[in-house]
Amino acid sequence: MKLSKFRFDLPLDLIAQHPANERDESKLMVVNRAKNKIEHRQFKDVIEYFKDKDVFVFNDTKVFPARLFGNKEKTGAKIEVFLLRELNKEQKLWDVLVDPARKIRIGNKLYFGDNSTLVAEVIDNTTSRGRTLRFLYDGKYEDFKKILYKLGKTPLPKFIQRPPERKDAERYQTIYAKNIGAVAAPSAGLHFSRHLMKRLEIKGINFAYITLHAGLGNFRGVDVEDLTKHKMDAEEIHISDETVAIVNNAKTHKRQICAVGTTVLKTLESSVSTLDELKPFSGWTNKFIFPPYKLMMNAYREAMKKGYKFGSYGDAMLIL
Repeated sequence: MKLSKFRFDLPLDLIAQHPANERDESKLMVVNRAKNKIEHRQFKDVIEYFKDKDVFVFNDTKVFPARLFGNKEKTGAKIEVFLLRELNKEQKLWDVLVDPARKIRIGNKLYFGDNSTLVAEVIDNTTSRGRTLRFLYDGKYEDFKKILYKLGKTPLPKFIQRPPERKDAERYQTIYAKNIGAVAAPSAGLHFSRHLMKRLEIKGINFAYITLHAGLGNFRGVDVEDLTKHKMDAEEIHISDETVAIVNNAKTHKRQICAVGTTVLKTLESSVSTLDELKPFSGWTNKFIFPPYKLMMNAYREAMKKGYKFGSYGDAMLIL
């Protein structure tokens, strides 16, 4: 599969800069592969495509406020630090990205907060923009995390070209978010409202949950023509016994199983037995999901023609 098959021009005005007024009132494009047909609905109409005992699988990861703004020691230069993952709880080591990277060297100290509430030291280089930071804090770990998250901002992706607002702390998060660890929201799940979840439940649809802590790799470009050669950043995943039982039972009884977003899809596909059954798993995945290009390119063209919004706060697509 070639990268060039997926190239298309997306006007900037089609990238959503704000969420819809109501989560479940975004547009929904329904792509029926068997009928080679596309329908245009509202997201809350998704319930019409599923029956009693069908299953929705959700990613219950929770986004943390990963973007910090601070100053470099001595020069006072403004620095942006994007927290990626905690490497060591006891030593308060974090894997981060820094911007501008050229100014940040091993041994530099960075200060965060109006009164230098938090200080970090650069102890290693990881990539061109990547660094390992040690936060210098002598208090309890719980207090450190509270301060870190209070100083952090909602990590909106760069294509949302505005500063985070108060509402983003709630809207750039699914309503069922539970396990903290993501720096990017599982955006397909952002469309589900509490009212829609209750309607699905009343209809008899079962819910199952996996956890994939989405990383910054979701926004990195693909720089190889052969997509099979692209290397995804590893992401932490968890599949419980309960989810395995729900999914495998649905498969046995020929029920529909809806993976809500590519984070769910690649988590499920990362732990399948030779008998095509889901298995419990806790670990890491670097699986890369890419679709057949003819179907998807037709859908993209249709979406642009109909004025669908793209990006994390954009509209939705259901592939049947």
